[in-house]
Amino acid sequence: MPSTLDQILTILGTGLPVLLTQLGATVVLLGIGVAVYQAITPFHERRLIAEGNVAAGVVLAGSILALAIPLAATLATSTVLADIVVWGLVALVIQLVTFLVITLVFRGLKAGVEAGNVAAALGLAAAQVAVALLNAGAMAG
Repeated sequence: MPSTLDQILTILGTGLPVLLTQLGATVVLLGIGVAVYQAITPFHERRLIAEGNVAAGVVLAGSILALAIPLAATLATSTVLADIVVWGLVALVIQLVTFLVITLVFRGLKAGVEAGNVAAALGLAAAQVAVALLNAGAMAG
C-alpha cells in the first residue's frame, strides 16, 4: 500500500503539468489582451507612466485587472485547455469592447487621463473592473 507521501507525489506528477499548461495558456491570453488593449487605447500609458502620470498608471492597472478577472474565472471553472482558450478569448473581447464603450460614452477621458486626472482614471478603472466581475460571474455559471 503506497504511503500518503507517495500518493501526493503521484497526484502532483499528474496534475502539475496540466496546471502549468493551463496557467501558461491563460498568462499568454492575458498578455495578448494587454497588447491588444494598448493597441486600441487612445492613451500612451507607457510614456505617460514614465513621465509620472498616476492617472495613466491607474487606468493601466485597472485594465490589466479587468482582463485578468474573467480569465481567472475561466481557469477556475474549466478543465479542458480548449475550453479555457475559447472562453478566455470571449472574456477578452467582452472586456476590450467594454473599454471602447466606456471611452465613447465618456468623451473627456483621454484628455483627463493625459492631464493626470486621477478621478477620471479611477472611474474608468472601476467601470472596467465592475464589468470584469460580472463577466467572471456569468462565466462561472
